[in-house]
Amino acid sequence: MKLEEKEKEEEEVTLDVGGMKRYRNGEIWDFELDMPMADGGAGVVLGLDGGTTSTVCICMPLIPFSHSQPESLPILARAAAGCSNHNSVGETAARETLEQVMADALSKCGSKRSSVRAVCLAVSGVNHPTDQQRILGWLRDIFPSNVRLYVQNDAVAALASGTMGKLHGCVLIAGTGTIAYGFTEDGKEARAAGAGPVLGDWGSGYGIAAQALTAVVKAHDGRGPDTMLTSSILKTLGLSSADELIGWTYADPSWARIAALVPVVVSCAEAGDEVANKILLASVQELVSSVKAVVERLGLCGQDGKDAFPLVMVGGVLEANRRRWDIGKQVVSCLSKHFPGLLPIRPKVEPAVGAAWLAWNFFIKGCHRELTQLTAREREGNLSFLNKKEINQFIGD
Repeated sequence: MKLEEKEKEEEEVTLDVGGMKRYRNGEIWDFELDMPMADGGAGVVLGLDGGTTSTVCICMPLIPFSHSQPESLPILARAAAGCSNHNSVGETAARETLEQVMADALSKCGSKRSSVRAVCLAVSGVNHPTDQQRILGWLRDIFPSNVRLYVQNDAVAALASGTMGKLHGCVLIAGTGTIAYGFTEDGKEARAAGAGPVLGDWGSGYGIAAQALTAVVKAHDGRGPDTMLTSSILKTLGLSSADELIGWTYADPSWARIAALVPVVVSCAEAGDEVANKILLASVQELVSSVKAVVERLGLCGQDGKDAFPLVMVGGVLEANRRRWDIGKQVVSCLSKHFPGLLPIRPKVEPAVGAAWLAWNFFIKGCHRELTQLTAREREGNLSFLNKKEINQFIGD
């Protein structure tokens, strides 16, 4: 290894007092140095929902197997940060954001990494097993070896937020981006869309707003019909002419910034603008087709197409409102014609809570399976990070 490469590596990675690697991104784990040693009590789990717009981490206590249901677990701490999609900001920035938000959550509840039993990181941009393995490798550098780590697409946490941590049914996310993701009860999974705006996620907030901006430019050029979108968008952005729209768009073409124009499109459609109305109708059909693809591929609707299954709906584009043009309501109406057993669910908790429930469920099931296969002596030796009370409760003694 060349000297300069070695020096660069040493600058990027250091070891904290617990022997765990820590990347130099603001000394974020220094708060642990001032905390007392762990008292051996029950640990905590972390659930992360990382997206293009924001990243949230939830910390929950690891209440043992005898506890009723994960949905009754209290939230010990919540921390939030910006974008953690590596396709948007790059791997280094995404990793820094995720690490920072986990440190903030643990710091808020007075815990440290030695108290963590499981982490479920559900982040957008995880589209392939190689994405999962890369992030798992990074997480293993941060946490002790006994911490159980799970990496999923952010859609999985969104589904869990509406099904109390159970992976069954379909979730439709339509916020800045969009994706449909589904699971059968025996673990089969499928997805549709979620490939980003360049590859055609036109049912998303970005897709809706981008089509509106395009309509304004076309109207200005004389290549498309006049539309109320022109005056409404220019007023919203504080611009005086459509010519300035090009400069505004490319000055910072972030997905979330452009998606923020969706309410303007909805308002114009409600005011009777035909162009805006067509854009929203097209977005509904895109979202419907994504859900249909997942449901039919997994057979969630049964052979006769009438079986009941949950459809969890998440994201600003789908949020119920009092306006006449309700995208989420239109999506449900269209899908119900195809799938009479459709059970639409609008979660009462955020996806990060769903991720924490998944971490809890994964950990409990894994421990229970392993503990029931061990003798009493082996239990203490192989799972020494649990105290005796935890062990007995996990196996139901």
